[in-house]
Amino acid sequence: QVQLVERGGGLVQPGDSLRLSCVASEGTLSTYVMAWFRQAAGKEREFVAGITQSVSITTEADSVAGRFTISRVNAENTLYLQMNSLKPEDTAVYFCAASPRYFANFFTAVRAQTTYDYWGQGTQVTVSS
Repeated sequence: QVQLVERGGGLVQPGDSLRLSCVASEGTLSTYVMAWFRQAAGKEREFVAGITQSVSITTEADSVAGRFTISRVNAENTLYLQMNSLKPEDTAVYFCAASPRYFANFFTAVRAQTTYDYWGQGTQVTVSS
C-alpha cells in the first residue's frame, strides 16, 4: 500500500506563502489521482485541489482559486501545493490523498473524500497576525 507524508506547514502571517509537499514512500505515484484536502478545527474536511494521473488537468476549490496551485513530480513521487496570499480562514490541517482508480468524471470524483484510498497524516497550517 501507499504511504503518504506531508511536509511544509507552519505559522505564517496573512499574505504570506507556503509550499506543502506530499511524498509517497511506497507505490507508483504516477498512476494515482492526487488531491489536497483540509480540515479546520470544528469543521468538516473539505476539498482544496486535485490533479489527474497526468499533469494536464487540475481543479481547485473556489475558496483557493487564484491563490493555490497543485502540481506533481511523478519521478520524485511527490505532490505539491503552492499556497500564496494566505488568509486566516486557510488555517487548517492539510492532508494529501491518493486513488489508484480511473474516473470517467474527474471533476466530480476528485472532490469526494470517498474517492481516495490513501491519506497522509496531515500538516498544520496556521495563518495569524
